[in-house]
Amino acid sequence: MAFRFRLADYASSFLIKKLDILYSLDYNRLMKTSLLSTSIVEEIPAGKVFTYTDIVRSPSQKEAVIKALNRMVAAGKIAKLSKGRYYIAEESAFGKLQPKQNEIVKDLLEKDGKLIGYLTGYSIYNQLGLTTQISNLIQIGRNDVRPSFKRGRYTISFVKQKNIITKENISLLQILDALRYVKQIPDSSPQLICKRLLAIIRGLSQKEKKLLVELALRYPPSTRAFLGAILDEIDDKPLTLPLKESLNPISAYKLLAASALKSAREWNIK
Repeated sequence: MAFRFRLADYASSFLIKKLDILYSLDYNRLMKTSLLSTSIVEEIPAGKVFTYTDIVRSPSQKEAVIKALNRMVAAGKIAKLSKGRYYIAEESAFGKLQPKQNEIVKDLLEKDGKLIGYLTGYSIYNQLGLTTQISNLIQIGRNDVRPSFKRGRYTISFVKQKNIITKENISLLQILDALRYVKQIPDSSPQLICKRLLAIIRGLSQKEKKLLVELALRYPPSTRAFLGAILDEIDDKPLTLPLKESLNPISAYKLLAASALKSAREWNIK
């Protein structure tokens, strides 16, 4: 009986020692992963959005890396954009800055090195000088669209783009989106919007204007008519023929631009 107790004590002691060793190894592994995570994060530029996948070097590190990142958030070393997405805030005279919009949605603009979307909507209208308003709504033009969703403080929505998206045509697609959704541009007047769009399109090269017309042929008729009227206004009438031929001559278009463009009537813009 005593021998059995001694054997049980020995087995229990052996198990405890083994658990202590495993715990020590696991603790050291967690500490090494935590230190590695911290050193990698310190190399990430401020304003760049990243996830644990940018840090993990092997699947076994995932849990430890996520815990390390959450500890850094709690310590104020990094900020959390949304679930699983982090960034190091840039400092300004007015406080900490959010990442730029293209960083916030970069996974929705590019996939496996291929361009799949572009920024459009309010942020681009602001960049183009069409409005002074800033919004928490981020709009993305894509060939395939999906339901809108929240990411942190931002709402992400999608606009159907029928043209192939390339780096060379994004700025032109953004102009066409402004023409298409002119009624949705906030905090401005039709006169000011048209004046600004005239200046933007006048500043394009002939090659860019020609491409703009080609891209416009896959936009709704009202957008084509609006662009035709603008090109007429800046004496680029020869470019408008494909636009004119694509329109039904008896269709009329209700646009806020009617009073701001002399050639609006010729394009049936009311």
